[in-house]
Amino acid sequence: MKRKSKASITLKELKNSTVAGLNAEAIRELEEQEDAPKKSKYGNNRTEVDGIWFDSAKEAARYSTLRLMERAGLIRDLRRQVAFELNDGGTHSLKYIADFVYIDCTTSLQVVEDAKGFRTQEYLKRRRLMKNVHNIEIKEV
Repeated sequence: MKRKSKASITLKELKNSTVAGLNAEAIRELEEQEDAPKKSKYGNNRTEVDGIWFDSAKEAARYSTLRLMERAGLIRDLRRQVAFELNDGGTHSLKYIADFVYIDCTTSLQVVEDAKGFRTQEYLKRRRLMKNVHNIEIKEV
């Protein structure tokens, strides 16, 4: 049984190739495709707010809302990208990184939030571990 091999060639090699026989328009199209931004796995768009880059527009919008809530005195101690160890003392480190952690001023309780657009199996596993290890329920927005 013969295996088919995929030969890959760079755009530069293609331009220099006499075999390809591409015209200038075809080369221009290939250059545009090469320069086009890559689409993210889950369709999210990186967004900047207050000089901070967020993985998604949803996360950026939530940050803006939380900042307003903090200024209004509804929450305090807003932090981003807070790591929680889920396998303390184990041979492998397993962490959950929360999008936001803050104190709700009405209840004086810590809130751990995640701006979720898509629940992966990996996230669901870490959410269960957060409950089991730290007794923390993640608030999904």
